Amino acid sequence: MDHQNHHSTDVHQPLLSPKSPASYPTTSSADHHQASDQLECVLSDTQLPQLKRLQLATMIEFKLLFYLAAPAVVVYMINYLMSMSTQIFAGQLGNLELAAASLGNTGIQSFTYGVMLGMGSAVETLCGQAYGASEYKMLGVYLQRSTILLMITGIPITFIYIFSKPILILLGESPSIASAAAMFVYGLIPQIFAYAVNFPIQKFLQSQSIVAPSAYISTVTLILHMLLSWVAVYKIGLGVFGASLLLSLSWWVIVLAQFVYIVKSERCKKTWTGFSLEAFAGLYEFSKLSVSSAVMLCLEIWYLQILVLLAGLLKNPQLSLDSLSICLTINGWVFMISVGFNAAASVRVGNELGAGHPKSAAFSVVVVNLISLVITLILAAVVLALRDVISYAFTGGEAVAQAVSELSPLLAITIVLNGVQPILSGVAVGCGWQTFVAYVNVGCYYIVGIPLGVLLGFKYNFGAKGIWTGMIGGTTMQTIILLWVTFRTDWNKEVEQAMKRLAKWKIKDEPQGEE
Repeated sequence: MDHQNHHSTDVHQPLLSPKSPASYPTTSSADHHQASDQLECVLSDTQLPQLKRLQLATMIEFKLLFYLAAPAVVVYMINYLMSMSTQIFAGQLGNLELAAASLGNTGIQSFTYGVMLGMGSAVETLCGQAYGASEYKMLGVYLQRSTILLMITGIPITFIYIFSKPILILLGESPSIASAAAMFVYGLIPQIFAYAVNFPIQKFLQSQSIVAPSAYISTVTLILHMLLSWVAVYKIGLGVFGASLLLSLSWWVIVLAQFVYIVKSERCKKTWTGFSLEAFAGLYEFSKLSVSSAVMLCLEIWYLQILVLLAGLLKNPQLSLDSLSICLTINGWVFMISVGFNAAASVRVGNELGAGHPKSAAFSVVVVNLISLVITLILAAVVLALRDVISYAFTGGEAVAQAVSELSPLLAITIVLNGVQPILSGVAVGCGWQTFVAYVNVGCYYIVGIPLGVLLGFKYNFGAKGIWTGMIGGTTMQTIILLWVTFRTDWNKEVEQAMKRLAKWKIKDEPQGEE
């Protein structure tokens, strides 16, 4: 309780007394909380020259971000590679199998991924702020509570998988593709519940800046997955069902390995104290934040899927879909970098708010956005430089190469927007703004972006370029709104909100108290 009072009285002040520049310790040997306190102290020290203060603060923030963002990018990239490799193995069996795996992966699986990852983001908000406030025990409770909630959510999703064949036929797919896709999807049913455990674990670890172990586990699992997939598909002949079942198995290997790490590691000794009945308390309140998180993320994922569906309705659908799928695959790879920075931004902001550090939270937002923007500007320039030849890495044919070349400027703009927009979404998760961002997404994506894309693509005959331009319009509007809100934020008030949120959940999780 003293810790909480400490925060409430010092929200507007540095937590450490100002020191001379020489007396600031380096962050290499300091733990997370020391580095966090140190950053707030540097930013609050008016005795330091402004340039020196900025240099010291940037150095500390760079180190805190690097140890979060770099392994997070590896984790998300490898997860993306696992699904892609399964699709490639299935595709080697024939065009029907490739269509089935593509439909299962980009349609049904990505829907589940969005729901589960989004709902898991509630853990990101609460664990990030609780860790910053040194309420360590609550991290384990939040992890268990989220896992229970996601497991329950997995039950109705399982029925969608079971009845995927009639659903796909109803949506207009041919019976042969629907049958093959359904067989692929049946093998992904265990993956639903692997997601339900994985994402809370992932956010639990990330909130403590423990990301490298997940990267090592994912790397080893990817190698194992590719080897076993080759054996199952080519040597044993299990087909698309075997390929997808192995993907589910690989996800469970990641989950079990991460859980063993949590139980055995000294780094999680304070935050994981074993299974608790407290996890079943306050599930309804917890579900509201989880649902808001899921809606926020799903609206973004479905936005790109609608782009592909609209392209299939154009006059030359095969060329449009080929060129768009190549561009979106490249965008997907680059987006994994942004997702890594999204996680880093969420954790950094959540930790600093929980620790009562308004200046550090604001500074972290600026630094992570600038780093991500510089990286994506470089990648966008590379895409433009290779615009005429980039498609040959995926397929031959001059017509596709020309179509991809024409779409490359739009791809470059999208890549640059992805250098800012996902980071701002991460900041929103760190602050607990999921419901607000969900409303923004509905307005920008579905009231502005899609109608504008349909108008330009079909009414004015700009085709795939018109659809994508409209979608970029919606994303740009969303990015501007989030930038405006973020940089007008009163971070002292956000710290107070974090303290209230922690107190609210603390009361709910300790029913034996006064209230």
